[in-house]
Amino acid sequence: MNNIIDVKNVTKIFSKGIINKSFTRAVNNISLNIDSEKPMIRAIAGESGSGKTTLARMILGLITPTEGELFFEGQNINKLNNEDRLNFRKSVQPIFQDPFGVFNPFYKIDRVLNTPLIKFQVTDNKTEIEDRIESALNSVGLRPDETLGRYPHELSGGQRQRIMVARALVLEPKVIVADEPVSMVDASLRATILESIYKFKEEQNISVIYITHDLTTAHQLCDDIMVLYAGNMVEAGPIDLIVRNPSHPYTKLLVNSIPFPDPDMHWKKYDPNDRLKLDVKSVGWRNK
Repeated sequence: MNNIIDVKNVTKIFSKGIINKSFTRAVNNISLNIDSEKPMIRAIAGESGSGKTTLARMILGLITPTEGELFFEGQNINKLNNEDRLNFRKSVQPIFQDPFGVFNPFYKIDRVLNTPLIKFQVTDNKTEIEDRIESALNSVGLRPDETLGRYPHELSGGQRQRIMVARALVLEPKVIVADEPVSMVDASLRATILESIYKFKEEQNISVIYITHDLTTAHQLCDDIMVLYAGNMVEAGPIDLIVRNPSHPYTKLLVNSIPFPDPDMHWKKYDPNDRLKLDVKSVGWRNK
C-alpha cells in the first residue's frame, strides 16, 4: 500500500532553561499514515495541551521530531532537496486556527490567494490565476466580486477563515492539515466550512487531517479518529466505533461531553477528581 504521509514513532520533546533545564514531552511515540489511493478525513482529537498542534506542525514539516521519522510519498520530509520540498509544501497544505493572524493587514486579500500559485510555480498566467481563485472562492461559498479587492479588516472572521480554506484549495493539494478550523467561527458558519472540508474528500480526492477538541464535529465529518492525551495516543479507530464504544477513560470523558438535545437531561456535576484519575504515567492505548 502506498501512503502519501507516513508518521513513524515520532516524539517531540521541548526544553527550556539554561542552567536548570526542564523538558516537556509534547508528543510521545505517535504513528499514523494517509493512504494515497483512498482519500479520508482523520480526526486527531484531544484537550488543549494534548499534543495535537505539535503533531500537526511536524506533519507540515514546520518543526522536526526529536525521535522518529516522517515521510512524504516515501521520502523523509526532513531530508528533501529543494525541488522535492517545494512539491511537499504544495501538496500538504495547512488551514490554521486563527485566520486573522495569517493575513498582512497592509495587503488586500487577493495577495494571499495568488502568491501561492506563483511561488509554488503552478502558473504565472493571469487568466488561469483568476480562474483558479474564483473557482476556489465559489467552492467555499464566497462571491469573488464581493470578496476580492478588500482588506482583511473589511471581512468577518468567517469570511477570513473561508478564504484560508480557499487558499489551501487553490493549489489542489493531496493532503490538508486543518488545525481547529472552526473554533473561532460563529456557529452559523461552521456548517459551511465543514461542508467545504467534506467536499475536499468527496469531490476532489483530497485527504484531510482534522485537528479538534470537539467530538461533535469530528463525528459528523470524519472517517476515523486518533485520541491524544498528554502527548500519547490512547485510542484510535473508526469514528463510529470509538464514539459509541470508547475504551479509554479519557475518551469516555470526551464522549460524555457531547451535548444531547434532551430538555429533561441535566448537566452532570463536574467532579475534578474524575480528571485527576487519569494518571499520565499509566496512559495506555488501544487501536481498534
